[in-house]
Amino acid sequence: MLKSPPKLKLTRSGLYCPAGDFYIDPWRPVDRAVITHAHADHARPGSKQYLCSTPGKPVLAHRMQKDATINTLDFGKPQTIGDATITLHPAGHLLGSAQVCVQVNGYRTVVTGDYKVQHDPTCQAFEPVKCDEFITESTFALPIYRWPTSATVMADINTWWAGNASRGLNSVIFVYALGKAQRLLAGLDPGNGPILLHGAINSMTQVYRDAGVSLPPSEYASVEACKTHKGKAMILAPPSANGSPWMKKLRPCSTAMASGWMAVRGRRRFRAVDRGFVLSDHADWPGLLETIKATGATRIGCAHGYTDALAKYLQTQGLDSYSLETRFQTDEDDAA
Repeated sequence: MLKSPPKLKLTRSGLYCPAGDFYIDPWRPVDRAVITHAHADHARPGSKQYLCSTPGKPVLAHRMQKDATINTLDFGKPQTIGDATITLHPAGHLLGSAQVCVQVNGYRTVVTGDYKVQHDPTCQAFEPVKCDEFITESTFALPIYRWPTSATVMADINTWWAGNASRGLNSVIFVYALGKAQRLLAGLDPGNGPILLHGAINSMTQVYRDAGVSLPPSEYASVEACKTHKGKAMILAPPSANGSPWMKKLRPCSTAMASGWMAVRGRRRFRAVDRGFVLSDHADWPGLLETIKATGATRIGCAHGYTDALAKYLQTQGLDSYSLETRFQTDEDDAA
């Protein structure tokens, strides 16, 4: 049975704070929305006012309607809204991603949005927050999901790229346009050859560059650029480009997918790619458990993903845990 958090209420529009009269990552337009990050399954257009972290504003503005009212809050700085006090803390998911800490009458509830604990040079590192109640994402909340180090994965990707180039093949990696693409770009070795970006990734990457994030040189994957660099380029493209007419200009090529789902062989076959690289912007099973322990929370809400599995496991560990039903359940929605 679904249990609602004591200070937050699940409604038809999303997670609502009655004390402050605001919503966290609402999936319908509302008057006041506090946004954890700019992925489409957490940031929906149409609300009257948005509040996000200061470094997250450029990314959110790029994703929202042009006339959106977006207010910002520095990490760690408290702000009172009605009878609630909120602070934002880095979530490590992508540039400006935040956990939302809501304090009402001394009771602290943290809503994570999506987060990862692995190193990522393109965004602020995750910070565990002490709280009474912790509402965590559960995208990869099964023991089979355990990530290799980022350095290991990037070394494998660069080796794959160099091998393809030696055979006159372009290397095409399908990756989410926001967050994952920039993280992967940051780890590429430009000494292997030119880096080309699909239009959706190119525009978002420019937002990162404008925000001061250091990234290797890249260029838009135009027809001319693809001809010039044929057989030696690394091309980053969103998953929706796989199998599309756009791919014709990249041939001959070898394809890959970078995702946590690639830890399961069946997923790799489903994506119809040559290689699968396990690179996720979400916490794996050990990361989830370590984070939950670090918060000191005794009540745990599990959202987005394998919620029942995580909640049941935590109950065996003596924690008051529950599944929190949300409209979007996995990071597949990030591709929107």
